[in-house]
Amino acid sequence: MKTAVIGFPRIGALRELKFSSEKYFRNEITEEELLETGRTLRKTHWKIQKEAGIDYISCNDFSYYDGILDAAVMCGIIPKRYQELNLSELDTYFAMARGYQGEAGDVKALAMKKWFNTNYHYIVPEVEDDTVISFSGKKLLSEFEEAKELGILVKPVVPGAYTLLKLCRYTGTKTAEDFVDDVILAYKELLKLCDKNEVSWIQFDEPSLVFDMTEQDLALFRKIYFEILPSAQSCQVLVQTYFGDVRDVYQDLIQLPFAGVGLDFVEGKQTKKLIEQYGFPKDKILFAGLVNGKNIWKNHYKETLQALQELKEKGIHTVLSTSCSLLHVPYTIEQEKELSDEYKKHFAFAKEKLSELRDLKALAEDENFLSSILLKANESLFLAGRDCVKEEVKNRLKQVKDEDYVRTPARKERQKRQKEVLGLPIFPTTTIGSFPQTKDVKANRSAYRRGEKTKEEYVAFNREKISECIRWQEEIGCTCPW
Repeated sequence: MKTAVIGFPRIGALRELKFSSEKYFRNEITEEELLETGRTLRKTHWKIQKEAGIDYISCNDFSYYDGILDAAVMCGIIPKRYQELNLSELDTYFAMARGYQGEAGDVKALAMKKWFNTNYHYIVPEVEDDTVISFSGKKLLSEFEEAKELGILVKPVVPGAYTLLKLCRYTGTKTAEDFVDDVILAYKELLKLCDKNEVSWIQFDEPSLVFDMTEQDLALFRKIYFEILPSAQSCQVLVQTYFGDVRDVYQDLIQLPFAGVGLDFVEGKQTKKLIEQYGFPKDKILFAGLVNGKNIWKNHYKETLQALQELKEKGIHTVLSTSCSLLHVPYTIEQEKELSDEYKKHFAFAKEKLSELRDLKALAEDENFLSSILLKANESLFLAGRDCVKEEVKNRLKQVKDEDYVRTPARKERQKRQKEVLGLPIFPTTTIGSFPQTKDVKANRSAYRRGEKTKEEYVAFNREKISECIRWQEEIGCTCPW
């Protein structure tokens, strides 16, 4: 049994990347100092995963701002207004992410959108009609070599060509289909670079495959990989999916010449059913996303081992993996000094999930795992239960049928009733509720941390600030203030 991690948090145990980036934005440190922070964090993260016994460790999952933006830069998707600033590569990158106002000009940032069903947001690449797609593997290769120098074999992670094309915004008259051939060429160059530098595995992240796919979408996906995959000689390609199942494209995934296919067993409601119905090829490796990469709860070893056993009985070559990148969970429980052990014992953040992968690997390889102290200790947590889990709610959810998700009556009728019952104005308004942390709010927090204010004073100040924000919304006539 081998283990894999789709991606690891980049922020650092003490939020080093956040603080270093903010210092750079304030011109308090140099570009080289920021880059050194990145190098230090990457080395730390690779070593942590190596020490946890992870077999497939990722590189290029690190980003100074956003992975999709990194992929856009890799393909030369940089709008003219940012190129015309004539800034350094790093500052051009940050200009796209954050906007730029300075001597070189005044440009707004690219749009930002919610990353699937997570609370993370990604930068939306902007493709102009005259955009020239051109490949640059500098970042990926540099990070691969960094890991190699440490004696750590890593698999580069790159957003897949299909997902990249689907997430871009096309500002002119052209569409994804007009750029697909050039993007294919860029990804072919990427695979050739991997072969040249003895990269044994590369991971293409394709979360867009969990969306409902039209025949046009399927045709685009097939075209991309029919043309890209033959370019790989020694480098093996893993297509990694997450945030759901791939019911519309599963048969294509198992028929195309991928060496590995990563599937989500946590949020993928039909993943097991798809394998039952269509099987899984003997010549491919299944990267089974059984350790939840999105929540902070410990894994139930008994259930995961049962799932692994079922795959083993089917003769499927399986690698145990996370359901998605660990980017979406806190770094480690080690920093939670004030949290009660009553709750901490149920938590597994990113670093702890590495330990879970190691435990599960050991148990899966142990013929007598049922008598293992490790398994019994884990099972005791679930037998005791958590105070946030209610069996009656879980049982009710089990009774929910597909048709229960169909809203009735029709929208026009619902709209009419809502107006009558709620008495809403013609155009109801609200806010998202995330108000800025002003200087006095930050000063209040700093004073509390320095011991200059009591907890009561600190809380009272914040309560008044909250009341102030609500009053502002009421004064301007918000229908539903936060």
